[in-house]
Amino acid sequence: MEKPHMNSETARPLPTTRLRQHGAKLAALLFWLVVVGSYYGYARQNNLTLADSVQRMAGLLINSLYGPLFYMVLYALRPLLFFPATVLTLLGGFLFGPVGILYTVVGSNASAMVAYSVGRYFGRGVLDNEANAGVIQRYTQRLRQNSFETVLIMRLIFLPYDLVNYTAGFLKINWKAFLTATAIGSIPGTISFVLFGASFGTLDALLAGEVKLNPVTLVSSILLIGISIIVSRVIKKREAHEA
Repeated sequence: MEKPHMNSETARPLPTTRLRQHGAKLAALLFWLVVVGSYYGYARQNNLTLADSVQRMAGLLINSLYGPLFYMVLYALRPLLFFPATVLTLLGGFLFGPVGILYTVVGSNASAMVAYSVGRYFGRGVLDNEANAGVIQRYTQRLRQNSFETVLIMRLIFLPYDLVNYTAGFLKINWKAFLTATAIGSIPGTISFVLFGASFGTLDALLAGEVKLNPVTLVSSILLIGISIIVSRVIKKREAHEA
């Protein structure tokens, strides 16, 4: 008795379902929703405003021996909680003064790689098929060829920090070029924002309405912002000239 013939179509494995294909992404998204929801639920239950949350977090950072380490870890995980980078950067100046620059540089670069990894993971396969080819694909290709200069310029002109991180990951920008450009390009902005925060005195004094302005650190902050924008324009002009 002959065995039933099994053709090639029957032998093929069943196509991967959407749930299997995107299960890990959905699980990650669910985790973030739980974390963010828990925070907002806790804040609402205790009638905490954003200022109250910042004050409690500041107290924890100041009163702990491991405050700076906790600050850097919190900064690194910040993209997963959708907490504004600017708030934490200013907080670094309020809490630690000028030495907060070092802590913020380490934390911000770590957070950039976290957001980049998230964007790269969720953008997997999105621009790889022909249906998504065209203008976006061609722009993406040019962006990948000039990764360092493009990311550096975006940092120097103070584009939204997380937007650049997620976009770079989503478009699969070379991670080494991204990290190097971020480390260099974020320094002027980080220093300026930390100094800006430090120029208004301590956080407790500010929340109490006692503003003690330090004109030297404030002017230094503004000058750094101006220098950063000028440097970005010089790089952009050189890049356009070479093209």
